[in-house]
Formats: sequence, C-alpha cells, structure tokens
Amino acid sequence: MFFKSKKPEVNKEVDVSTKDLALINQMNNDLAGSLDLKETLQNALELIIKRINAQAANVFFIEDKKQVFQCIASKYQAYLEDFEIPITQGVMGKAAASKKCIRVGDVRKDVREIAEFYFDLDNKTNFTTYSVLCSPLLVSGECIGVIHCLNKKTSTKLFEENDRKLLETLSGPAALAIKNAKTAKELIDKNRMQKEIEIVGDIQKTLLSQNKKDPFPIAGINIPAKIVSGDFYNFSDLGEGRFGFGVADVSGKGIKSSLLMSKASSLYRCLSKTIFSAAELLKILNDEICETASRGMFVTMVVGIYDSNKKELLLSNAGHEHPLIFSKDGTFSNFKDAGPPLGIAPKFKFTEKLISFKDSSMYIFTDGITEMKNPNGEMLEQEGFQNYIKKYQNIPNSQRLNKIIEDLIKSGRVQKDDLTIVVVDGN
Repeated sequence: MFFKSKKPEVNKEVDVSTKDLALINQMNNDLAGSLDLKETLQNALELIIKRINAQAANVFFIEDKKQVFQCIASKYQAYLEDFEIPITQGVMGKAAASKKCIRVGDVRKDVREIAEFYFDLDNKTNFTTYSVLCSPLLVSGECIGVIHCLNKKTSTKLFEENDRKLLETLSGPAALAIKNAKTAKELIDKNRMQKEIEIVGDIQKTLLSQNKKDPFPIAGINIPAKIVSGDFYNFSDLGEGRFGFGVADVSGKGIKSSLLMSKASSLYRCLSKTIFSAAELLKILNDEICETASRGMFVTMVVGIYDSNKKELLLSNAGHEHPLIFSKDGTFSNFKDAGPPLGIAPKFKFTEKLISFKDSSMYIFTDGITEMKNPNGEMLEQEGFQNYIKKYQNIPNSQRLNKIIEDLIKSGRVQKDDLTIVVVDGN
C-alpha cells in the first residue's frame, strides 16, 4: 500500500509565497513609474482585492488642514470620494493613531470592535461592513493615510493574519508613491503659480507710465517688494500745456492686491483722458471700487492736473500720504487736504484744491518710502526723505528718482513694502 506524498502541499505554500512576492514587485514597479497616481492606485487596489479576496478597497489620504480622511482611490466604493471622515473616527483613525495594521473581525457582533467602527459611513452609503483590514501609510514615521479593505469574500467573511501581513507589506511602497506624487504636484503647482505671478508682474509694468525725455515735467519710479506690486502711477500729456497724474497704493500685498491695483490703474488711465476734475475722477473710481472690491480692501490715491501755462496744480487726495512740496526757497510743505481711501465710503463727494505752483517740485510717494528702516530699526520718515530730495534736486527728474532709490538701498535700509515716487516739476 502506498502513502500519498505531502510534497504537493509544500509546493502549494511556496507557490503562494511566490505570488505574494510577485505582487509586491509588480506594485513597487507600477507605483514607482506612475504618471497617473490615482489610476495606478486603483490598479493596485484591484490586485490587492483579488489576492486577499475582499469585497472593496480604498486609499484614504489625511488632509492636514481639515484633519479628515479623503478618499483618493477606490475599488467598488467610488462614492466615498464625496465624503470626509474625521481622522479620529473608526478603524482608520485607530490605524493612523497606532501606526499599525489592524484586522477587525465581525464588527456587528464583537462589542469591543463596535466601539472602534465608524457606523455613520455605512448608514450614509447603504453599504454593510462585516470585517475590516486597515493599514497605515507611513513615510519616515509619519502617517499620511490608510489602505482600507472591507469584507473577506468567504463564508466567515473574516480576514486572516496572512492578509494583514501582506497588506502591511504593500502599504510601504504605496505610501512612498503617494508622498512623492503629492510633493511633485505641489512643486508643479508652485512653479505654475510662480510663472503666473511673473506674468502678472510683467503686465503690471506695462500699466506704469514710461518716463519721458526732459524737459517733461513728471517722472515716476516703482520698485516692487515682491514680483507683483500694490502701487501704481500714471501720467499723461493732456494737451494745451496740461499734464494729468495719479498715484495709488492698494491695501495689503500679494495677488489679490495686485489685481485690484490693475483694475484701479486701468480705470484711471481710461477716465483721466476725458474727466479733468480731480474730485470727480476720485468719486467715480471710489463708487466702482466700493461696488466690486473684496471686503476690507481699499485704495489710497492722489490725482491731479498740472497746468504749465498757468503754473497751477489741481489736486484731490483719497487717504494717501500727504504730497510733499519743495519750494524754490528750500523749504518743504505738505498738501494736507484729504478724503477717505477709495472703497470705504460709497457716494462720497471728494473736494479738490487749486494751488499756485511755480519753481517748485511736488513729490507723491507711498508709505513704503517713509517706512524704510535703517540697520538700527529707525524709519526714514518724511524728514529723512527730504534730505535725499535736497541732495539731488538739481538733476533731471527721472535721474533724480533713480539716485534717491539707489542711495536708500545703499544706505542699508530694508525694503518691506513697494517703493513708489512720482515727482511733478513746476518751472
């Protein structure tokens, strides 16, 4: 009588181990070379489901700001992508907190496991969970998400220990792939945003008036603190010896401020060609900004018209720094009449003032100039600015502004805000 050999059984165990190794290698290769992370993760979930014989599987990522799990890949539960699950809840929360792969039996019979299970999700999706296998996705000891498998498709519906070990092994390359993909996406988004910001900065430069050859009576300079600026200026020849100008400073910094700056600048450029009342011009600008600007944002602005024949300045100020006037006798004075900034008081009626302007220069500037600090932390303020004006007053206006800015920077003063100066020379 012959006994049956047990060798085929051993071969079966070896074969299973070989399959697991092949699965691990395949997932490693697929994830490492993935161009579409979601599709690759879904393919990986399909392989996992077939291997451990699960009904469904998902990959959840931890969204740090909201402190929730978000489903980024799913097999047979795609509707989960519409849900956010608190990171403290359920088996996923326990796996993430303990950083261990958890195997849960029948969640509907075991009292201890019921306390861990997040039944609210089943109630919302009409899915019935019997058993759970959940492994944390760990990168350098940090949990970035979980792989979540549900319902073993056997008579017992229970996952086995070798299922847990396999999922734990597979979660390593999955975690690294997700982390790398997220980092790559953030870098791409950052580079794209940087490029878009640079484009905005280039567009803004075109909105600024270009300095003319002497003897044009107005010149300006703008040095953004960053790529984009919240300051702007514009000046133009209105004909018959008249020259219009506007200088503005938008509240805040960044893209939001730069967009409002672009809008205000475009409006001014358009309106200033046909409206020769400084007060009326500010009123129209104010009404438009009050209607469309985001809450809490405003614009300070000075507009004016210089009549070179009559040697007169027509000025109106909306909450801007008081323009500084340097007279031929070497003294300084301020134009102090001012209304509120644009965007605060709808329907406000601004006033304008006509002043005599001969053999003088008026400097309109933003607070980025006067608030520049030296190495000792002392601000420049108007008195310090006056010293630079006196030093270069006798050279052409555009060169004068360049020299002032150059000296300010060379002196070690720190630029924290946009720097803008416009000078109007009355000869």
